[in-house]
Amino acid sequence: MRCVTVYTNEFEKFSDIFEQVLISDIPENDDMEIEGVTVGSVSEIPEEYVEQMRLKPEVVVMRDKKRNITILQHGKIFEIFIPTV
Repeated sequence: MRCVTVYTNEFEKFSDIFEQVLISDIPENDDMEIEGVTVGSVSEIPEEYVEQMRLKPEVVVMRDKKRNITILQHGKIFEIFIPTV
């Protein structure tokens, strides 16, 4: 599972760049900027991490069922979990 972290706490800003983030070629373990927002990518995240985070009351969980994407929002970040083939 790949994780893309979007460093913003503004849902509207996140929503505006979400599709662009998904199609961007973000270097692994590196950051880049999309429309003034820092975005980072990690290629391997254990499934257990997502499950542990879902249980925390301060974490908002969103799903894109069509693409099997899970999004966690907590603190000042959004984490997008994308299944790898």
